Amino acid sequence: RFHREGYQEGYAEGSHAGMAEGRRYGALHGARIGSEIGSYLGFALTWHCLLQKCTDEKNSKKIRALDSLIGMIQKFPYEDPTYDKLQEDLEKIRGKFKQVCSMLNIQSDFRIGTERSSLTF
Repeated sequence: RFHREGYQEGYAEGSHAGMAEGRRYGALHGARIGSEIGSYLGFALTWHCLLQKCTDEKNSKKIRALDSLIGMIQKFPYEDPTYDKLQEDLEKIRGKFKQVCSMLNIQSDFRIGTERSSLTF
């Protein structure tokens, strides 16, 4: 009887602690992804505005790549934590960001740390 009662109490306490830990982890991971995606969007919108003034062929390719990146970010499912292809879409966005940086001859380095996140050029 004591074994069963102890097991039930331990199971209930462990479930509660696991739920709280899962929420904290989910909030932290979600904030990191949001920060990363937000940096990409700010970068893309800024460069899009800067390149619109020039109308040569090279810049039109860059603008199309930026439009593609912006579209991918806008379609990203921020509100759906159960989205099956979240990691896959995030990797596609990262790849497109690297492609755009390469086209713009910009060295990108996105780091997320416990203190702050930064995007350096």
